[in-house]
Amino acid sequence: MLLDGENWSRRFAGITHEAWRLETLPQYLVPQEAEDFSAFRAGRSLTPYTASAYTERVTRQRTEGKHNGRVHIVTQPLSDYLRFEFSRYYGVHAQAGDNIRILDVTNRSNPLEGVQDFWMFDQSEVVLMNYEADGTQINREVFAGDVSPFIEYQRIAIKASVPFQEYVNGGHPA
Repeated sequence: MLLDGENWSRRFAGITHEAWRLETLPQYLVPQEAEDFSAFRAGRSLTPYTASAYTERVTRQRTEGKHNGRVHIVTQPLSDYLRFEFSRYYGVHAQAGDNIRILDVTNRSNPLEGVQDFWMFDQSEVVLMNYEADGTQINREVFAGDVSPFIEYQRIAIKASVPFQEYVNGGHPA
């Protein structure tokens, strides 16, 4: 089943414990970010990003004892998009309660080579995030099989990564 609109939003609103994401791409072409990303690449200053429906939901869910997290697999040098995402969104999202971790595979093998982007909800439902090679989203698709491999991917990703703030403060493997 393909997900969009309200069917997609309900996944986040309905978590009982955790929404978790694996990000594997160096760039995501998001239409809503195009203008800000262009300004960032041109070196123009941006209006500070402080809150959104996403950060408000994450903050509310954190007070309810629910967790939101992700691991983003990266290599150095970071792409323009990753530098934009790190500076624009990740700090604010982390302050809201999003447990963001970075898995830098620049000088080591990727323990999740070939695993595609996905969201996992309460370790019971997986939604595959399908993208073109350039980061343009194709669709979101509910995975119909056994979620056990995705639970293991999450375990590996968390174990091999470092918290976002630690990463940007120089605490990543060389």
